[in-house]
Amino acid sequence: MRSQGYNIGASFGGAFSNHLHALAFAGKTLGFRTVGFVRGEVTAPLNPTLQDASDWGMQLVPVSRADYRNKYNPEFIKQITAPFAPCYVIPEGGSNQLAVKGCSELGAEICESVKAIDFLCAACGTGTTLAGLICGSSNCKVLGFSALKNNQELDKNISAMLSEAGAVPGQPWRIIHDYHFGGFAKINPLLVSFMDQWMAQTGITLDPVYTAKMLYGIFDLIDKGYFKKGSHIVAVHTGGLQGLRGMQSKMERIRRRQRANDTGL
Repeated sequence: MRSQGYNIGASFGGAFSNHLHALAFAGKTLGFRTVGFVRGEVTAPLNPTLQDASDWGMQLVPVSRADYRNKYNPEFIKQITAPFAPCYVIPEGGSNQLAVKGCSELGAEICESVKAIDFLCAACGTGTTLAGLICGSSNCKVLGFSALKNNQELDKNISAMLSEAGAVPGQPWRIIHDYHFGGFAKINPLLVSFMDQWMAQTGITLDPVYTAKMLYGIFDLIDKGYFKKGSHIVAVHTGGLQGLRGMQSKMERIRRRQRANDTGL
């Protein structure tokens, strides 16, 4: 970014955006200014995600939901970033070819470290991480678990990213659309119960937006015989744990209702 003459990095995201959270921390760590265009209102008190971002120096700019739909429109981007120009604009979710390249290195490293892989799995939002894993992986099928409901454009978007990245044609991959649990950031008692059982058995924390849905899907597909017996499955834990803070109260309400149902109260 600085090599191109920019000292400000700007991007777009929701109120619990992992991407804006990471960008703000990068700005604090590396010493550049950051601007976050946040979908909807930014009200006090800030939620934990936005509070972190603000504490790390990010300037938060609310954008109406109607205007936010123009986040990829060049004229809109030029207009909204004018007060901070010149600034380096990163697409929502960090979804660009630089991200694909970075994630392809991750895919290559996984395949090098774990020699026998039949399936490499990751959760999907924009699909950028998955596109990178597809580019970098070899000798395995890559499965993406969509966190969004009715996100039929995802397959097309990933294909476009792969084409732009010059990915080797024929690398097998597939998006699984059956484990979104009602939509982005939607949860239900089944998912919360799975997360609690997973934590008790492994000690590994999951987030309810991405990784829990992916792992639930993997185990459900195993039960349904989707994977050939003896298959080696690698699941990528993509993080997102900071967003868990914004879901805790909702998850606890679900647990309380479930306990009341179990006791007949």
